[in-house]
Amino acid sequence: MSECAIRVKDLRKQYPGRNGPVDAVNGIDLEIKQGECFGLLGPNGAGKTTTVEIVEGLNRPTSGEVEVLGMSWGTNAVGIRERIGVTLQETRLPEKETVYEIVTLFRSFYKSGAPPADVIARVELEGKTDAFIEHLSGGQQQRLAVALALVGDPEVLFLDEPTTGLDPQSRRQLWDVIRDFRNRGWTVVLTTHYMDEAERLCDRVAIIDQGKIIAQGSPAELISRLGGDHIIEFALEDSSAGPALDVNRLLGLDSVLAARAENDGFVLTVGKPHLAIPALLDEVDRLERALARLTTRHVSLEDVFVSLTGRHLRDDSEEGQASRGPAGRKGRWKRRA
Repeated sequence: MSECAIRVKDLRKQYPGRNGPVDAVNGIDLEIKQGECFGLLGPNGAGKTTTVEIVEGLNRPTSGEVEVLGMSWGTNAVGIRERIGVTLQETRLPEKETVYEIVTLFRSFYKSGAPPADVIARVELEGKTDAFIEHLSGGQQQRLAVALALVGDPEVLFLDEPTTGLDPQSRRQLWDVIRDFRNRGWTVVLTTHYMDEAERLCDRVAIIDQGKIIAQGSPAELISRLGGDHIIEFALEDSSAGPALDVNRLLGLDSVLAARAENDGFVLTVGKPHLAIPALLDEVDRLERALARLTTRHVSLEDVFVSLTGRHLRDDSEEGQASRGPAGRKGRWKRRA
């Protein structure tokens, strides 16, 4: 874990825009250790995919330095490709190929690698070996895409939002595949906008927003920066029925460390819920109001992101062209020369 698998220094990428150049990546520095699972987190358009594309050799930086396993793309591109595996956001494969045929084809792209049958077993597709790709479910196709990234027996595995759009069971199956690769001592670079995914899988994470890293560390370290262990979310019945609730008064309640209005309610970061909740109920009674809902939970990376940026991650739009570049990020199955 002491040696670096990836080094990135002052990485920048600009794209032309209607009102001048757009900085998709704006001065990123990274050191990813061998044997760790490292997450790049951020909303759509933050620059995380562009960053990974450059590290993978699929995109060229405007400026900056990238080193993968001690090599640079400018001097040893073939050597890097032999030692990494890549799974794009979407991989389109020929529908009339079988699982075994496509894995065997990809195995032929490498000087050495894993037997196709072994890789198919690692992603739990043994029962689909002879099935056509068009007959696979979405989760099975995602696991097949990971198998294609593993067949060269890589030392570094890049996964760009691999579980987007999958059902919960398919997500957890892919998590098991990622953990297995990580447990073998290799390096995983994962981009995601699912904070729970990063908390479960990653040793360290970097939160990217507007092309810059705004926080970096282990999930536990980042969560601890908020100062509290719990979140209280609540709303009042019929906001027009009585006096408004002042956020500044919420900040004065026992054990409340932070407070903000959000949508139709409020969010409190607290150190001790058993002290904060009675104080909150007393304040609601003082206003002669009634609670519409109240929930408590542990602090998450999502809360860290909100505290840093003032907004939530979004999962309802495609990553902007300025961040992804003109070609986008959907993968084809053809071999790279």
